[in-house]
Amino acid sequence: MLLYVTLGTNDLSRAIPFYDAALAPLGLKRQRTDEVEAGYGADDDVRCRVWVTKPFDQKPATRGNGSMVALEAVTRAAVDAFYAAALANGGTDDGPPGLRPFHAHFYAAYVRDPDGNKLSAVCERPE
Repeated sequence: MLLYVTLGTNDLSRAIPFYDAALAPLGLKRQRTDEVEAGYGADDDVRCRVWVTKPFDQKPATRGNGSMVALEAVTRAAVDAFYAAALANGGTDDGPPGLRPFHAHFYAAYVRDPDGNKLSAVCERPE
């Protein structure tokens, strides 16, 4: 089990509206904010599970080629809402919502945040 995920940003003020909107359909909301980072978690969780932060080493944030964060969605509608919110708030399409060939109920959407980090929302339940 993952404890948390950290995603780098070069512009936190640009990243926050994207993540506020894109993570809300997945039940995650911003719980902490300061001048270098924003933390997102569920209301019933004691810790933030997704952090968006300026790099600790003060160097520019870069995205990893081949890396992606996949977040669980409870419903396919939540996947659709994640995708729409991401695109409406500065994200770019990297694969629209739909079934994928990984198994019969793997419904996912893929986006890039304003810094180029790849995110996915996935619902593995039947419709």
